[in-house]
Amino acid sequence: MTDTLAPADYLADHFEQFTEELLEFLSIPSISALPDHAPHVAAAADWVAARLRQAGVTTVAVMNAGGVPTVYAEHLEAGDDAPTILVYGHFDTQPVDPVELWTNPPFTPVIRDERVYARGASDDKGNMLIPILAAEAWLQTTGSLPINVKFLFEGEEEVGSPHIEQFIIDNRDRLGCDYVVSADGGQFGEEQPNLLVGFKGLCAVEIELTGPERDLHSGQYGGTVQNPIHALARLIASMRDDEGRITIESFYDEVVTPSQADSQQIAEIPHDDAEFAQGLGVDHLFGEPGYSTLERAWCRPTLEVNGTWGGFLDDGVKTVLPSKAHAKITCRLVPDQEPAVIADRIRQHVLSHTPPGVKATVALSESGARPYLVPGDHPGNQAAGDVLSDLYGQAPYFTRSGGTLPICSVLREHLGVFTVIFAFALDDERAHSPDEFFRLSSFRRGQQAWSQLWQRIAN
Repeated sequence: MTDTLAPADYLADHFEQFTEELLEFLSIPSISALPDHAPHVAAAADWVAARLRQAGVTTVAVMNAGGVPTVYAEHLEAGDDAPTILVYGHFDTQPVDPVELWTNPPFTPVIRDERVYARGASDDKGNMLIPILAAEAWLQTTGSLPINVKFLFEGEEEVGSPHIEQFIIDNRDRLGCDYVVSADGGQFGEEQPNLLVGFKGLCAVEIELTGPERDLHSGQYGGTVQNPIHALARLIASMRDDEGRITIESFYDEVVTPSQADSQQIAEIPHDDAEFAQGLGVDHLFGEPGYSTLERAWCRPTLEVNGTWGGFLDDGVKTVLPSKAHAKITCRLVPDQEPAVIADRIRQHVLSHTPPGVKATVALSESGARPYLVPGDHPGNQAAGDVLSDLYGQAPYFTRSGGTLPICSVLREHLGVFTVIFAFALDDERAHSPDEFFRLSSFRRGQQAWSQLWQRIAN
């Protein structure tokens, strides 16, 4: 323990050391989607556990979540009257393909222009390391934390966290807390903070249409039997009208429309449709009428076809009438839509709108997540908002995401607590893409923010 330093000073003095440790962490190729990298996922878990022990956290364990290592730790010496928070993050990464588009090897971290380039730098190793370092700063300077802190770092977030729900159920008492603070997320910009208060849910289905028992000669049989690809095109077209409204029966029944206050809050967030379209390389935006682009992205449900296939797909010509056609469809959901209910309504629509001459099967994916929305006046959001206001010199925007973070709804369901998103990645840091990076300025600011957050929550 260093009596002469405050936590903020300790973080500043050790920044170079912490940066070197980040590079070491990023060199572990912990790709959860590829079985060959399972030993590396385990190595990353061991690294995280060792770093927590080094920080001074009293109890640290690498636990098993369906065969995948999960790190749990706790430091509960602030007393029964102090708040208890659970810090969440993940140490697994996405695959690196296409590897030829990386400037440097993806697991050989380099620093260029005050940015750390490596797979997992922004999502989520850089972010999840930060609260460990903030805890160390408190423990090494004051000898204690002002609140009780638990840590939960998983190794399969990038494949949809298939085992984390059961892990949380099995360890419900151990994980109990006042609320969760997630180190997975980001900020609005380098000079403008935000608090993410909502994520969309997710459901997925796969459709297969079968016509003739085998591929047929399109000359001999074309025009005499239903072509499954044509039938699939008609079926997909029946799911949305020309303006983008979803036509699945009862699809919108449970949708909670944003309040006037929510809509006003969203309207105050800077957004330029023309710049948005230009950045995407399109000349026209499209979506459900009656809502702004941000409202459609954040507050309205979607149905998107993610892939279709059937027949001959190689180079050249093969004149077949295919036996089968397939489509993958996902929906992003909003409160109070239930993934299983929406998936079943899609199934019913498919069965009732399948053109004659083909048979339809609909497979409902086990991958799904409920939508998530945390009240804006939640005490965790208030504490985080105060810290961000101090650090950035202006209040954060309250934003939502069109993406899905399943862990939030899982924690809400099984622990009965909300999750505050408190992370420092930025949208341009190429997460999941070649040349992913994390700003050293964000790494530095994040450490100070988490250090202040401990104290703010205590007050």
